Formats: sequence, structure tokens, C-alpha cells
Amino acid sequence: MSSNYSETSLEWIQERLQVLQPYLITKAERGIIGKSRYATRLRQEIKKASEDRQSVLILGEPGLDKDNIAALIHFNSAHRREAIAKVNCSLVQTSGADLFGRAGGNHGLLTYLGKGTLVLNNIQELPKELIPQIVQLLENGTFRQVGSVETDPPLTCEARIIMVSEKRQSACESHVKHSIKVPSLRVRKVDIKPHVEYYISLFCRDRGIPKPTITAEALRSLQSYDFTGNLKELQLLVERAILQSQGARSLDESVFWSTQPKGKKFRFNLLNAFPDLRRFLRSDWFPDRINYGFTFTFFAIVVATLFLAPQSRDRNIALNFFWAWWWPLILISFPFVGRLWCSICPFMIYGEVVQKLSLWLFPRQLKSWNRDWAERWGGWFLFGLFVLIYLWEELWDLQNTAYLSAYLLLLITAGAMICSLIFERRYWCRYLCPIGGMNGLFAKLSMTELRAQQGTCSAECTTYQCYKGGVQKGEGLETNGCPLYSHPAQLQDNRDCVLCMTCLKACPHRSVEFNLRPPAIELWTTHVPRTYEVALLLLLLGGAFLHRLPEIETALGLPTSKEIFLPHLVVSLLILIVAALIPLAAHGIMRSLYWLTIIWKKNCEGYQLPYGITTHKPRPFIQLAYGYLPLVLGANLAHYLRLFLQEAGRILPVSWATFGLDGSSLPIFIAHPAVIEFLQGTTLIFSVLLTWALTQKIARQTWRSLLPQHLSTLVLAIALWLIIVIPA
Repeated sequence: MSSNYSETSLEWIQERLQVLQPYLITKAERGIIGKSRYATRLRQEIKKASEDRQSVLILGEPGLDKDNIAALIHFNSAHRREAIAKVNCSLVQTSGADLFGRAGGNHGLLTYLGKGTLVLNNIQELPKELIPQIVQLLENGTFRQVGSVETDPPLTCEARIIMVSEKRQSACESHVKHSIKVPSLRVRKVDIKPHVEYYISLFCRDRGIPKPTITAEALRSLQSYDFTGNLKELQLLVERAILQSQGARSLDESVFWSTQPKGKKFRFNLLNAFPDLRRFLRSDWFPDRINYGFTFTFFAIVVATLFLAPQSRDRNIALNFFWAWWWPLILISFPFVGRLWCSICPFMIYGEVVQKLSLWLFPRQLKSWNRDWAERWGGWFLFGLFVLIYLWEELWDLQNTAYLSAYLLLLITAGAMICSLIFERRYWCRYLCPIGGMNGLFAKLSMTELRAQQGTCSAECTTYQCYKGGVQKGEGLETNGCPLYSHPAQLQDNRDCVLCMTCLKACPHRSVEFNLRPPAIELWTTHVPRTYEVALLLLLLGGAFLHRLPEIETALGLPTSKEIFLPHLVVSLLILIVAALIPLAAHGIMRSLYWLTIIWKKNCEGYQLPYGITTHKPRPFIQLAYGYLPLVLGANLAHYLRLFLQEAGRILPVSWATFGLDGSSLPIFIAHPAVIEFLQGTTLIFSVLLTWALTQKIARQTWRSLLPQHLSTLVLAIALWLIIVIPA
């Protein structure tokens, strides 16, 4: 302080006002909006910090109005009538003269503020030279003016220090009493609605225009978006939406077009585009009336026909339907509707019936799921069942033996019924069913998905009716909850969703979406690889070869092994193993080339690497193996296309023969062999191209890096062509 005048002199007051004017905060813009637990806690922390004069550190992401929180702390304190000044630390002089003053010159902001509050905004941008002085200021409340003599006593700071930062400040945190972490908007989406209403009122009041309302769809769209700019971005978005609406009475989602949820690009909600589809999927018809009015009875008739009618495929309509219709059609459905079949699967319908009857006869509490055990071992259990099914199909000719096919269906149904007697919901479907395991694997390739808007679920839902079940609420219907215990907002892929639409019926907030999406997009975005899934994938690849065992033996000039059981078993196992070894060998070559590259670079500096050898470390096989999925699906579909195109059209004479009648005069529909070969070949070609493309997306590496895997795909496709297409 200058010796020419005192703190109460007119000259001092004028000089003080002149210096502080550019930095003054006249009022807090707003209080803390919202009723979430985060907003409540933030209000409590502000109140606690306002009760004393200790220093404060406010941490948070950009756009969270942290300087407004500093103002709230000051104006709620006992010294609210004192001045509060905000300084942008990126503009502070390296010497610190504007903060601490200069000996024999200006006094600095700390002196002019007196008992007021100094807000150091963006403290992470403060010049490094000033950090020791700030630490001294926080530690003992003293500072030295620039140019002062070391023997001079330090000046005492009466001002309160509030620091605002976007990053943690280890040098300062230990010296502050109050540390307030401001939560980002994406973790308190329940507060989006009151913020939107506040920004609408504020903007319309300033412009003198009528205040519009916001539609529920637009609010859900905002709640589904992770605001990287937090409150500032939300405010700008609302203001622009009002301007774009051109005086409309309500703001719909079309004026909030930029709020595309992260990781959910390229989605098209079919339920909004086709209201009739939404009504049908929410009706009693799907799937309950279909299941209990048709599938339940139809399955019993199919099994009875398999036992009682003639045993060959050309004389038993049920056997013809199972192998020539069901298998190819379900394989065709995977890229379009994923695991939809599981929602009308007869295995679990009988499981549910048994479960309901047993609870009615013997009321009890069904066992809850041991998820840890099931996730670890359930996949290997269904893998083992699939191995047995393949061997049973090959060794006992299931495709042309009706009663054995009936036993297969009954054994899977028995598994579903036994699990339903012990466990709640569809434990068998999610973890143990071999057909369900295959369906879940191929469903990853689907171009549709059932998901929910995470923001809407976290902001508005308190009952989790789609997951737990519950009574009717709003437009949400009464349900027993998801049969597979999957929350639609938490789904990362299609594996655990059977499209039963229970969540769609239960949701009172219209959060559930049935989206059209890029096929298999989850495999390179949100996918979590699993070892047992990869094992099942390789088994299904081997199964495509096993189906053509006679053709393989003929092509290799080997004697047929079907005459003797043991050689037939050994050859079948070898086929399954060898087919799985080809992708594994390709990945081994990739890893060998990588290590060869490392050795080459270490010992041969300056020499160019040979073609095909790169410095990219390959991803683990458990990730890259999913790239083979299109080839595996295409190989199995190519096999069953022959049955479909040759035998499905014989449905009329086969139906007649089932009842012992002569149907030789009835019409049949059979595709020309050239057409069959063309469709099988086209299927394999497209599956190879899709496998290459999917592998590139998963690996995110160059073609040269993935050359061994691409060549293995080509080798497998050529082998499949030779045994499937040519002999057709």
C-alpha cells in the first residue's frame, strides 16, 4: 500500500475500483439446477465451503460453470458484500506483478481485494514460475511483492483464494481445505430436463418470444447423448434449437439433430418408422399367442410324426421340414433378425409350461442364477453338447432317420424343462442350449438390434421393469421381466437378446429401440471376445466339412469310413480338428512373421523388410477369430441350400407319403443343378469377401499384416467349394 494515502481515502477507493473493474464478478448467474444426488451433494459442498474462509479447489471438465460455483461460494458466505474477482491464469504475467504487486509500484490484486475473494480460473495454465508463490499463499497466507528485498517481511493476504481447474493439481491439492469435484453432465442425466427448461426460459425471456415446450422424444434424444461440452454445449444446443424451430410451440427431436449418441451412429429405429410394427410387437400376438396358440401344439405334432410316420426324409413331412426347411431358413434369418427364432423356440415354451405348472403344484422359490459359474463353464457345456450332436448326426445318419431326430429334439427340450424346474427364467436358453449358443454367435452378424437409450433409462427409470418385471405403469405393460436377465440399455452385442420384446412392452418411457444398423458392427466396436465362443465358431466351421465327409473321402481317394463305426468316429473327429487348425495355423504364421520382423530390425538395420513382413503386432487370436464368422455362416448355408432347393419343393408328395398315400402324381418344385451351384458358389464368394472386410475392421491393420489370415480364408473357401458346390 502506498504511503501517500490510506485505504479509506478517496484516491485509494478510485484506484482500487479502476484496477478491479475488469475482473469483478457482480453476481452468481444461477444456482445448482437439478434434483439428482449429484446436484444435491454439490449444493451441500458449496454450503460447507461458504461457512469459512479457507481456500477452495474446484475440479471438473470444461463447460460445467465452475466459475459460477466459485461465485456461489462467495455470495453465500458472510463476506458476500466484499469484492470477488476472477483472473484467467493463462493471462497472468510470468513475474506475478498483477497478482502480488510490485515493490514501490502497483499493489496487485491480492492487496486491492482486501477481504474479498480471488478466483484463479484455469489454474492448470498458470505459469510454472508462480506455482511456489501460490503454494506459499495457500500454506501460510503470505506473499511477496515482485522486486521486494528478501529481508523484508512477507505481506499478509486477507483475500480468500478459490482455484478452478480442469485437471488435478497435485502441487496445490494438499494445501486446500475444500476440494469440490463437479460431476459431468453425462453422469447426472436426470438433471438434463430441468436444465433444458431453464435454458428455454432464459433464452425466450431475453428475446421476448413465447416459450416452447420440448417433446418427450427430443428429451430422450438429449438424454442419450454424452455431452462432451457439458452444460455449455447443452445451452448452445437449446438456443440453436429454438432458433431453428421458427416459433414452433414445441421442440421435437428433429431440431436436436446433432445429439447422436456416441457409439450408436448409423442406427435407424424401425419402431418409430413403422408404428404398426411397434403395435404388433407390443401386442399379445407376439410372441405369446404364437407360442402357446401354434408352436406348442405344432411341435408336439412334429415329434409324434417323427416317431409314427415312415422314417426316411422322402416319406416323412416332419423330417423333411426339420432338415430341408428349418435349417436353411434359420441360417438365412441370422443376418436379418439375429436370435428371433429363440423367442418362438418350442424347447423353452415347454420349459415355461413345466415351470408354471410346478410352481402352481409346489409353490417354492426357484434358484437364482450363479452367473460367475455360468459365464465361465456354460459356454463349454453347450460346446460339448454341440460336438456330441455333430457326431450323432454323422455316425447315425440323423438327417435320414426320423425317430433319432425326434430324440434329439426331445433331449434338448428335456434340458430346458429340467433347468426350468430348478432355475428362474430361461437359464437354459442363455447359458446351456447348444442351438442357442449357435444362434447367439451368428446373431452378432445381424443388421438389426434391440437396445435402449441409456440416458433415458438412467434419468427417468426407477423400477427397471424391463429387467425385473412389474405391474403396468404408464404405457408399460405388466410383464415378468426379461427372460434372459438382460437389460436392453446394457447390451453390448446380440448374443443375449432373443428379441422377445418383453422390454419393449414393459418400458413406460419409450426408451427401447429396434434398430437397423451396419451388420456385425459390434464386432469392431463394443464386442467382448470369449474363448468358448471362438471354440464353438471353429466347431461350426468343422461341421460344414463334416457334413460333406463322403465327398472329402472321394476327393482324397480314401475308402469310405461309414461301414465301420470306430474308423468313422476317428475320421469325423479328425475332420473337426483339422478344420479348426487351419485358422490357428494362420495366426501362428502371423505371429512368427511379427517376431521375424523384430529380429530383422534388430540385426539388419538399414535393410528393407521382405514383402509381407510388417512391424504390426497381430491382435490375439480370440479377437481375430470372429472375422471368420461370415465364412462359417456361409459354409453351413451353402450346405443346407442343396437340401432346401432339392427337397423342400417335394413337400406335397412327401406329405402324401407320410400318411401312406401315393403322391407320385403331385407336383414337385426342384431347382436346376446349375442354379443350385450358382447360389452355393455366390454364397461362398460373398462370405469370403465379408470375412476379409470384417477381419480388417476388427484388426484395424493393413492387408499385408493380415495376409496369412486372408489366405487361410481363401484356402478354406476353395476347399468348401470343391466339396459342396462341385458335387451338387
